[in-house]
Amino acid sequence: MIAEVIVDIAHGEVDRVFDYKMPDISLELGFRVEVPFGRQKTEGFIIGVKDKSDLPEEKLKEIIRPLDEFPALSCECLRLAEFLKRKYHVPFALALRQFIPAELRGGRVKQKVISFVSLTEGISPLDMVASLRKGSTAQANAIGYLHTEGRALLSEINEKFGNSAIKALKEKGFITVFTEKASRVPYRELDAFSKDVELSSEQSSAIETVEKTGKTVTLLHGVTGSGKTEVYLRLINSTLKNGKTAIMLVPEIALTPQMLGQLRARFGDNVSIIHSGLSAGERYDEWLRLRTGEAKIAIGARSAIFAPLENLGLIIIDEEHDGSYEAETSPRYKTLDVATERAKLSGAKIVIGSATPSIDSYDKALSGEYALAKMNTRINGKNLPEFIVADMRGEVRRGNHSVFSSDLKEELKRCVEEDNQAIIFFNRRGYSQQVICRDCGYVARCENCDVTLNYHRDTGVLKCHYCGSAYKMLSACPECGSVNLSYSGAGTQRIVAELKQLFPNEEILRMDNDTTRNKEGHFKILKEFSDKKARFLVGTQMVAKGHDFPSVTLVGILDADMSLYFSDYRSTERTFQLLTQVAGRSGRANKKGKVVLQTYNPDNVTLQQAIAYDYEGFFQRERAMRKATGFPPYALVLRVMIESEDDGEAIDTLKADFEKLKNIYNKNQDNFLFFNKMRSPVKKINNKYRYQVLMRLTCEYENVKDEIYQNSLAEKTAKVLVYVEENPSNLY
Repeated sequence: MIAEVIVDIAHGEVDRVFDYKMPDISLELGFRVEVPFGRQKTEGFIIGVKDKSDLPEEKLKEIIRPLDEFPALSCECLRLAEFLKRKYHVPFALALRQFIPAELRGGRVKQKVISFVSLTEGISPLDMVASLRKGSTAQANAIGYLHTEGRALLSEINEKFGNSAIKALKEKGFITVFTEKASRVPYRELDAFSKDVELSSEQSSAIETVEKTGKTVTLLHGVTGSGKTEVYLRLINSTLKNGKTAIMLVPEIALTPQMLGQLRARFGDNVSIIHSGLSAGERYDEWLRLRTGEAKIAIGARSAIFAPLENLGLIIIDEEHDGSYEAETSPRYKTLDVATERAKLSGAKIVIGSATPSIDSYDKALSGEYALAKMNTRINGKNLPEFIVADMRGEVRRGNHSVFSSDLKEELKRCVEEDNQAIIFFNRRGYSQQVICRDCGYVARCENCDVTLNYHRDTGVLKCHYCGSAYKMLSACPECGSVNLSYSGAGTQRIVAELKQLFPNEEILRMDNDTTRNKEGHFKILKEFSDKKARFLVGTQMVAKGHDFPSVTLVGILDADMSLYFSDYRSTERTFQLLTQVAGRSGRANKKGKVVLQTYNPDNVTLQQAIAYDYEGFFQRERAMRKATGFPPYALVLRVMIESEDDGEAIDTLKADFEKLKNIYNKNQDNFLFFNKMRSPVKKINNKYRYQVLMRLTCEYENVKDEIYQNSLAEKTAKVLVYVEENPSNLY
């Protein structure tokens, strides 16, 4: 028999099938194997088996050995890897790597083994003790201990009775040492909690919609606090009862422990968690439990879509609108695209849930491509939190230069007096800084693209990240003439410091990239806040999603309008989503919730619609604008990125690729809405110079898109990285 092998080298020159003779043992599809390759040995994956090769038998080399006792990849995973290779134009080896723990490659991680000891069967403990020399007290005590306990950890009994005593008993044949495989369980100390819940009519209706629809994807559109999690849990339970498995995805690692606790309470050891924050050993053990069928539910962030489950029946993507579901390294996949293909292969159903669905998903739900289930009321029957709008222009005029408005200070004080908790959300992301007039709310915008300009401190100019246009930095507001311009803001540390001045006796937690770098950073902070060990939680987007704290009755939103002004066609959508999500953290139990929204532009339509919880109105306005201007989902943004440590090499590659792409553009101008080359907004990252070709294509783009991929990726060299992004989540 001949094995078709993909060698585990992610390079275009070896991105093809190699034939190898099977060893004496028969190996199936999906086995990882060690093979001779050139003058060295390397790892590979068996993706096919056939009777004979087109090559002469004397030229065929033989597989050296299998690397595991079982196929690491199922047939479904192999087919899904083929999809990744084809859609995202990556080497097959890179696609296959998505399905195994990184440390499995090269044998950097193995199953954990623990040594135990017990008395040897067939010999009476009394006879053992009787045969010992006088004074062998430690040996006699060890025999008595093992007779009572049955068995013990080798390390434990060595510590209790001494290595020499245990060694002597082993030499006499009185004790037997044996090993057992053990799992490294992440979040072992996590509280598993569950409560009996009577479903609301909306929840029951949502479950019925998912179970009865003939469509693959169902959008669950439910307001914050409407009980979407309980719907997920019931659907998973039904899936398991039908003998199938399930994947549950959440957008942030920070959310996995909370959801994990609920899943463990319902489904016990059937649950396995997968995410990059685990140790190498934990990742391997959790993967192994899924691959062997010991666990039937995988929960995790984006990468859990590649969980090695078989007989998949359900995929849940919570907070489906979140940008973290888009990979920013190769392969640059969209999680929903991969989930849809996997559902096609397995016959599974997909549920995507959100209080603020993406424009694309809601458009598909309204058009009938997706099924739609709605949950319009909170599970406890309470109203959504009340918004208090703080006009920061007036605060400045009154001489308040604090990060906190007078309204927010008053509500924070009331929160302390009533022994409740508050979350302070700081709406800032990325490196970009926009110019805003503090007096009239004017924001500098591009004349060509009608998107906000970004201030680039290094060059002192305002720049559009879409067309590359540059403008001189403003010295005064062109609308009102004020010189009171703002293009910088506070950081979370300053916010904590000011909060501490206002409430010196209160504990404050901070949750951002700096405080969550270690493995369980998110979990520890959220656990402390959940246990009411702190009054206030200050954070960035991490605090906005999915958390359920019954004692939180106040959310303060600082710089609410800041994300409106990013140079991104999705800036208004992201702002609406963020404000709605973070507001939903307030008043989730029986206490009334409030949200203080601080803004320099209180009349902005997006903010007004967020305050009114008017998703339908926002969607209709945003959809009309996208259609009129030709932006996704009614067009495709395609970006070819060129990066190199040598600026000259990067520029030469840009020119060469642009000429090739220009030929495609000239032949297919009807497919292009925009086409230009430019320096990237962030011109240098990690000592690499960055350039880009930016395009917008009409919906009839498939043939053009593949040609762009093929021509551009051919320009990649050892010194220059070239890759293509589709509708990139960030355009920096």
